[in-house]
Amino acid sequence: MRTGNEPMTARSPLRLRFGLASFGLVWTAAGTAFFALAGRPGWAIACGVVMLVTVIDLVVIIRHIRQGPHYQPGRDVPPYEAVRNTNHPGEGKRQP
Repeated sequence: MRTGNEPMTARSPLRLRFGLASFGLVWTAAGTAFFALAGRPGWAIACGVVMLVTVIDLVVIIRHIRQGPHYQPGRDVPPYEAVRNTNHPGEGKRQP
């Protein structure tokens, strides 16, 4: 039985994900260019595919950041209380 509410109210570190994805974008773009100039088309395509995935991830991250505090609460927004299912036989009663 779960005693805490952390998994239900966890916040996503979107700014950290943005930084890591930006770092990955720079390196995959450099790898794509390097392998293309070195005459290794297979490796260039592989880096290009990873770069495409990174760009899609960046778009999703930016969209969630712009959606506001529902997706990226600030320090002044308390965690949301978990919704408890009182109809489930294994769950306890809702605490006031």
